[in-house]
Amino acid sequence: MSSSTAQAISLSCVHDRLLTLSLPTQAGKATRRRRSLTRVARQVLFIRNDPTAPQALIGDVFAESGFDIGTFDVLPVGTDDPVRTVAFPDPGRYDAIVALGARWAAYDDTLPWVGAEMDMLRRALDGGAAVFGVCFGGQLLARALGGTVARSTEPEIGWHDVQTDEAGLVPPGPWFQWHFDRFTAPPGARVVARNASAAQAFVHGRALGVQFHPEVDERLVEQWIADGAGEMAALGVDADGMRARTAQLAGDAAARLRHLVRGFLALGQCVPHGGEYGVQRPR
Repeated sequence: MSSSTAQAISLSCVHDRLLTLSLPTQAGKATRRRRSLTRVARQVLFIRNDPTAPQALIGDVFAESGFDIGTFDVLPVGTDDPVRTVAFPDPGRYDAIVALGARWAAYDDTLPWVGAEMDMLRRALDGGAAVFGVCFGGQLLARALGGTVARSTEPEIGWHDVQTDEAGLVPPGPWFQWHFDRFTAPPGARVVARNASAAQAFVHGRALGVQFHPEVDERLVEQWIADGAGEMAALGVDADGMRARTAQLAGDAAARLRHLVRGFLALGQCVPHGGEYGVQRPR
């Protein structure tokens, strides 16, 4: 993260403020004591479940919000075979975990790491972290908490309207979609957004799962168009039409993404409080 990015913090989820003010000496001569300001940045880990599904704009928003960014690749770059054993990092080192999308099925337990990742997400929540699941990541999160994932009768590719019960958490409007499966929210969760095709977002304590892809920008959509021509043809989705809609909607979606991340951070109590400094989440 560049120094200019680090200074442009919109949500300073940091703690341990130490500020020493300048005081006059007894002789009346003012001496300037250095102001010491110690900030300990929050840590977020992005789990990249598929090399074709990076954090993209979500990573930018977390960086703007004062987080140090960590990433973990389930598949090494250049590898396309998901059948492998994966040792996930210790979630206790992080304040937030974001599980990203993938081409695989979240109910495919022949992939050895699917169960391991769900276990990691549960341990993260048990340890006090906030967990955000995006599309495949949201489906894994739903399963980890007792929900289900199944093939959708109404797959979605492209920009689709989403209705919300909590606009301060999940803003309404067209969100980008690319999924053939859908989740059922886990017991005790509340579904906070939906459309006619699927539940689109659920909340369970400090966990937020979404079915759509809030992270996309025009470059990522273009990559997915190139990689997914067969899937688009099967659903009758026109590439040029998708490009035009993306050019029209991407700016507004990026603004709504910032509200979405703020809502997620509020779930984990990593929100502004009393001005510039945030509250520490329970350990």
